[in-house]
Amino acid sequence: MSDERWLPIKFGPVSNGEFLPVPHGPLLRESIRRTHVLADDHARRLGISRRRFLLGASGAAATLFTLAACSSEEAASRGEAPGGTFDISPESTIDEERAADELGGEEFIFDVQSHYVNADLDPLGGSWTRAFPQSGCPEGAQDGTPATCFTVSAYFMEMFVRSDTSMAILSALPASVEAALPAAEMARAVDLATRIGCDGRVLMHGGAYPHRGAVEAALASMDALRSDHDIAAWKIYTMTPVDSHFYFDDHDPSRPQIGQRFIDHVRQVGPPIICTHKGLSGIVGATPELSDPSDIGPAAARNPDISFVVYHSGFEPGAGVGPYDPADPAPQGVDRLIRSLELAGVKPNSNVYAELGGTWWFLMGNPTHAAHVLGKLLTHVGEDRVVWGTDSIWFGTPQDQIQALRTFQISAELQERHGYPELTPALKAKIFGGTSAALYGIDPVVGRCDVDRSEVSQIRMDLGPAGTYGPTTAAAAAAYISAHQQGYAT
Repeated sequence: MSDERWLPIKFGPVSNGEFLPVPHGPLLRESIRRTHVLADDHARRLGISRRRFLLGASGAAATLFTLAACSSEEAASRGEAPGGTFDISPESTIDEERAADELGGEEFIFDVQSHYVNADLDPLGGSWTRAFPQSGCPEGAQDGTPATCFTVSAYFMEMFVRSDTSMAILSALPASVEAALPAAEMARAVDLATRIGCDGRVLMHGGAYPHRGAVEAALASMDALRSDHDIAAWKIYTMTPVDSHFYFDDHDPSRPQIGQRFIDHVRQVGPPIICTHKGLSGIVGATPELSDPSDIGPAAARNPDISFVVYHSGFEPGAGVGPYDPADPAPQGVDRLIRSLELAGVKPNSNVYAELGGTWWFLMGNPTHAAHVLGKLLTHVGEDRVVWGTDSIWFGTPQDQIQALRTFQISAELQERHGYPELTPALKAKIFGGTSAALYGIDPVVGRCDVDRSEVSQIRMDLGPAGTYGPTTAAAAAAYISAHQQGYAT
């Protein structure tokens, strides 16, 4: 796809390698078509190229404005009102200053799920990273090497130059590619952040793998990692490898009975925060059953002193995107997490957190689905327990995700009917960073990484169009997932 066709709000189709890309439906196809028409018209009126128009804040405003309008029309065709919308004025679609005001903000943004990869350390010789067809990678486009999309320099550019992210956590990867982003490599990025004027802005997770090999050795490795590095929390993928998958509550006797033992060790070694992948079940051949967050409620109830951060919130593309039904015998998507907490008696705003990495990116292209999923999580997990993560840099810069949430609103009708909260600036500030700052016990680091605010817009213009890095077709995503699976077999 040429630069001329990219939109500033990236709708894909694309994948982070944990699900197959979903083709655009009628709503997104029409929204994209109309956005290009609007961009052509406004660019002519302003006497600039369409590319230049789309690179500015007005281009992003025009994209969200058009999506909101198309969503409203689609709902009206069913005799309904849209469940959510983007609060964008028509004037901002052509007035750059107005757009910058509406899409901008000064809030603390703490991205608790971010990644990069040192392909030189990949035990598969880089096949894991090379499985991505990086059509949008600005560095890879220069030298023809896709792996350069995932370097630490690309990471800092996408997170702290292209976007308004204030702080971020580098999150551990699945076990088969641990060597692609080991603790020492993450520590290098933390050190680099200090040296380039981003002091204190990057934290790191410790990868936990108690289900790989002898559990005693795995727990001892956690001790060593904790001793050698300043770990903010523990990151784990319980469903991989599939043959040794375990549950935190040890409810399945056919699976390794190590859930409580692992939790007890986290309590012993600290910090008492477990970040776990749940949902997005396409990862490394897992299944919805293996990625089901049903074990979270019982484990959280049994261990109230441990914080469980549920990455992706149990989300599955296209599933569980309507209102929560407590009588549904087979809940799907995030409803599985809600049901697990409900059955275990874990009240909202307890020791379970719902993380939005990948989930928000997937939802923001459908305002009604986004309203239900976000509304459900805020209602049932808690207004003080929904945290911001983007799974970047797999999706490129997270700036479009930030702009979408800043302007997003849940309709008054859904608030009244389902008890969803109003997305006030104060509530969004909690989601963006306030809640995670309290969880991790940090003082927010605000402002920019040694970059003058007046220079930011021009810098972003000069960088050119932002793109997504992940696979854009089902075949490409399948190849990427296959590379994961090969690693687990070695």
